[in-house]
Amino acid sequence: MLKKIRVILATLCLVAVTLLFLDFSGTLHHWLGWLAKIQFLPAVLALNLVVIIALLLVTILFGRIYCSVICPLGVFQDGVANLSRKGKKGKYSYSKEMKWLRYGVWVVFVVALIAGVNALVALLAPYSAWGRIVQNLLAPVWQWGNNLFASIAEKHESYSFYTKEVWLKSLPTFLVAVATLVAIVILAWKNGRTYCNTICPVGTTLSFFSRFAMFRPVIDASKCKSCHLCEHKCKAACIDIDGGKKIDYSRCVDCFNCIDNCKFDALHYRFAWGRGTSAGQPSGPGRVHPRSAAAEYGLSPEATPADGNVAPADRTRRAFLVGSALALGGSALSGVKALAQTEPAEDEPVKIEGEGGFADIIPKIAPKRSVSITPFGSESVEAFYKHCTACQLCVAVCPNDVLRPSKDLKHLMQPQMSFERGYCRPECVKCSEVCPAGAILKITPEEKTQWKVGTASIAPWLCLVDNGEVEECGNCSRHCPVGAIQMVKKVREDGKTVMIPSVEEEKCIGCGACENLCPARPISAITVNGYQIHHKA
Repeated sequence: MLKKIRVILATLCLVAVTLLFLDFSGTLHHWLGWLAKIQFLPAVLALNLVVIIALLLVTILFGRIYCSVICPLGVFQDGVANLSRKGKKGKYSYSKEMKWLRYGVWVVFVVALIAGVNALVALLAPYSAWGRIVQNLLAPVWQWGNNLFASIAEKHESYSFYTKEVWLKSLPTFLVAVATLVAIVILAWKNGRTYCNTICPVGTTLSFFSRFAMFRPVIDASKCKSCHLCEHKCKAACIDIDGGKKIDYSRCVDCFNCIDNCKFDALHYRFAWGRGTSAGQPSGPGRVHPRSAAAEYGLSPEATPADGNVAPADRTRRAFLVGSALALGGSALSGVKALAQTEPAEDEPVKIEGEGGFADIIPKIAPKRSVSITPFGSESVEAFYKHCTACQLCVAVCPNDVLRPSKDLKHLMQPQMSFERGYCRPECVKCSEVCPAGAILKITPEEKTQWKVGTASIAPWLCLVDNGEVEECGNCSRHCPVGAIQMVKKVREDGKTVMIPSVEEEKCIGCGACENLCPARPISAITVNGYQIHHKA
């Protein structure tokens, strides 16, 4: 029963967290956004003490339930491990704790976290890794399916769906996601929870508390027949039968496989604070001859000790534990264009069919910016990258394709703004609504128009009017949502008076509308550069 409850809750959490990254409309975040906020790393970076203390208390009470129920990457590992053993006789076996690797990675993680090297932190964190996997590998398939439904609906004059352009936002991030997925699948397929118990820094952090858990699986040595079945079913490889019938609670993730498979009622999940990893029990009326027990369960008599005791389950205790698990679960649940079609090369024209035939349109490319532009709601570039988990949740919900993972090594995989495909519309605040780590503060559309993340600057030699390619334009001025661009007179070298743009920096908020809508190719005549510290009027 305990295992069934855990599997149901874990499945619900995995599906719900995954849907957060697949829902590009951002609607599900109103109901399920709290699941991202109770992930360990976002809570730490957001300094959400309530969540951090709650997770640690749950671990002290019940063990590493977080790893087997709430963490999406942990649940995914369990799924892969179960598939690898389905219909096979493959067995796990006890392995000693790899302390040098486990605590070495944890020290590197903590140092990187303190030093603000969050690209490395995001590389190791399980929630961030799962977000990148879903956003880069599963989301395109989901969006292609959505586009198929949109096409079918449109033919029947229904517009219940709208098409979503699928494109490769960052090749380095895509490759990191692929490498992470391959590593996780291989480790889970062969050895179950190896990644969780040797590399994952969150698992190691919780292990400091889980070894003192009040409720935990306990082996009753007087009933155990040393059949090794629990050890062979333990994905965490933390049960050592031959070494004294012990359980390494720092690695146990409370999957309950051992309890579910024990045929001698020798394993129970019970209150055991301050007690050892196994417990003896005096013989009583329920005494059964070991050879009879062995024959009943298909075990060789030699595999059992000379004596044994099989007592009926303590139904009162089991009912209490099941009720506790249900209460815990209830509180937890309430509380690339296509990937195969990458972006065109800088000098490769795009053919667009129009009224006058085909025109060669050179795609825009990102200019070199003096300072990266971080989203509205981030107080500064430094504060944003210090708190960002690189989970890609904001990238997933950005409706204008403005946010994408950075290719810069220092901030690799962490989002930045760029305006080749769209601009940051004043009425859109979706990224601030979904960020679980406090990197983007929640703001309203009204506040956004007073939030300055950068300013535009003009390169006259690229302006089509200034260099004489066209006689008039004014696209940037017409579309500026805050009226920061005015058209002023200028006498060109050919003696003709034309109107060219001029930026009022005190009005500019850095939304990128001018850069995006400038007809100059491949680099716009207007470039938006970020502010190191954002200004709020």
